[in-house]
Amino acid sequence: MKILFVSLGCDKNLVDTEKMLGMLSEKGYEFTDDETEADIAVVNTCCFIGDAKEESINTLLQLSELKESGQLKALLAAGCLAQRYREEIQREIPEVDGIIGTMAIEEIVAAVEEALAGRPANYYRDINAAPAAGGKRVVTTGGHYAYLKIAEGCDKHCTYCIIPKVRGRFRSVPMEALVAEAKELAEGGVKELILVAQETTLYGVDLYGEKNLPRLLRELGKVDGIRWIRLLYCYPEELTEELIHTIATEPKVCHYLDIPIQHASDHVLKRMGRRTSEQELRDIIAGLREKIPDICLRTTLISGFPGETQEDFEELYRFVNEMEFDRLGVFAYSQEEDTPAADMEEQIPEEVKTFRRDELMELQQAIAFEKAESLTGQVLTVMIEGKLADEDTYVARTYRDAPGVDGYLFLNTTANLVSGDFARVLVTDSNEYDLIGELYHGEN
Repeated sequence: MKILFVSLGCDKNLVDTEKMLGMLSEKGYEFTDDETEADIAVVNTCCFIGDAKEESINTLLQLSELKESGQLKALLAAGCLAQRYREEIQREIPEVDGIIGTMAIEEIVAAVEEALAGRPANYYRDINAAPAAGGKRVVTTGGHYAYLKIAEGCDKHCTYCIIPKVRGRFRSVPMEALVAEAKELAEGGVKELILVAQETTLYGVDLYGEKNLPRLLRELGKVDGIRWIRLLYCYPEELTEELIHTIATEPKVCHYLDIPIQHASDHVLKRMGRRTSEQELRDIIAGLREKIPDICLRTTLISGFPGETQEDFEELYRFVNEMEFDRLGVFAYSQEEDTPAADMEEQIPEEVKTFRRDELMELQQAIAFEKAESLTGQVLTVMIEGKLADEDTYVARTYRDAPGVDGYLFLNTTANLVSGDFARVLVTDSNEYDLIGELYHGEN
C-alpha cells in the first residue's frame, strides 16, 4: 500500500505530518508523491486564513475525484480545517472516508486501517489534550534541518485568530521529550533546529510555572551534531532579559528573531487584542539591536484590519520605514467566522486591503534590497542547501535566512559540497533579496 501525504499550512502542521509518516512507516506503509501511484491519500489541512481554507478544500476535492473513480482506495482529512469543519466535510465531500482531529494524529494508523476496511475512520480528542511527544519522525525537509514543535495551542485570543478554537489552550511539550527528540533528529543528520509553536516565548509557563525557553535553548545547545538553533513566533511583549541574553551568548542560537507584531497603530493593536503599543514596540526593537547588534529581525503585519483608517495605515507605513526590519511579510486581513473581528463594524473593502498590503511590501522591498547590498564584504557562515544543475553554484542560507520564507546566498565555487555542509563565505554582491559569495580562505 502506497500513501500520498499532502501537508498544507504552517511548519507546525508539517511536524504533525512527519510524525504521522513515522507511525505509518513503522507499520510498513510506503509513500509516494505521485497521486497516480497512491492507494491512500491523507491531506493535513489548514484553515488559518481564507486562502489556506480554499487550498485545503480544493485539494480534498481534487483527490475525491480519484477516490470516486476507484483509483484511490481511501481518502482521509487531518489538521485544522478537518477539526473545524468536520461535519461540513462529511456532508459536502462524502468521498472523504475519515477525519483526524488536530490532537488525534496518534490515531493515523488506526484511521488508515479502518478506512481501507470500509468503516468510518473518524478520530478526535479533546483539543486541550497533552501534545504528542516522541515517536519516530520522517523528516521531509531534506534531512539537514527540522522543525521542533515545543508547544501546542495559544492563550492570546487575538480577535482575528481562530487557532485557540482548533488547537486549544497553550500546552508545552516536556523539556526532556524535546531534548530526546532533538537528539534523535541530530543522529539522523539534522544540523539546524527551528523551534516553533503558536507562541514560543511562553514555553514552560504551564509545566514549570515560569518561562523556560532560555533553559530549553541551553539544553538543546548541548546536543551533539546540532549547529544552529533558530527561534520563530516570539511575541514581543513576552521577550525577557534572560531570553535576550541567552540568544546573545549561546553559540548555537542564531541571532535571528521572528517577532510577529501585526500592526503599529495603537488604535488597531487594541482592536486586534494585541498587548503592545507602538512605543513599546519601538523600545523592544531598539533594545534588541542594542544588545545583539547583528540580530536579524523578521515580522509579519496585517493590512486592512476592521476599522483601520487611512491615518492608521500611514502610521504603520512610517513605522515600517523607520524600523527597517530585515524581513517582513504582510497579509491582507482575512475575515474568519467565529472570531470577534469577523463581526466588527467598519470592515475594509478587499481592494483597499490589497492596495495597503502592496504599498507596505513595496516599501519593504526597497529596505530589504538595501539591507542585502550592505552585507557585501562581510564574511558569513552558511549552510549548503543544494546545487544548481550544470553550474558551479551552490544554494545556501545564512543565519539571517529561515528556510522557505527568507532569501538565499548563491555560492560560486568548484569545491565539492553537499547539503548540510557549513562553509565560511565572503559576500561579494547581492541580487535583490539574495546574496552572492565565494569561499572565504582567511583566518577569521
